[in-house]
Amino acid sequence: MQTKEAGPRVHVINGPNLNMLGKREPHLYGSLGLDEINRGLGTAAKALGLELDFFQSNHEGVILDRIHKIFEENPAGIIINPGALTHTSVALRDALLLLSCPIVEVHLSNIHKREPFRHTSFLADIATGHVIGFGHYGYQMALAAVHQLLKA
Repeated sequence: MQTKEAGPRVHVINGPNLNMLGKREPHLYGSLGLDEINRGLGTAAKALGLELDFFQSNHEGVILDRIHKIFEENPAGIIINPGALTHTSVALRDALLLLSCPIVEVHLSNIHKREPFRHTSFLADIATGHVIGFGHYGYQMALAAVHQLLKA
């Protein structure tokens, strides 16, 4: 019996309030819920030969614990929308510094067109790249970027 080998594992991490996508400020974040976004990503990942692991929490410490666990698994890549933690969390930054894989930071809205306190990302200089302002399509763009980085 032949078993199919799993492709590289990419972790998709979503921070606080992203479980409320489609309900919270749809004029900024769109009408799709996180489950719908994840389903679309899963379909795209399968076509690219990638395995995805989805995680969302409203609690900073739980996200940090998850990143610590991911570190032990030697991940192929990370797609992260840290939500408001982008602008506040040195702890999140420090946890992501453990990783040596590509990290793509995603924001549904253009944080640079919003309130001044949202203009600064504590992850900006450690992320491999950023996808900002393209709505839910930004996750697809991030997945394509990770895929290309892994092929290089």
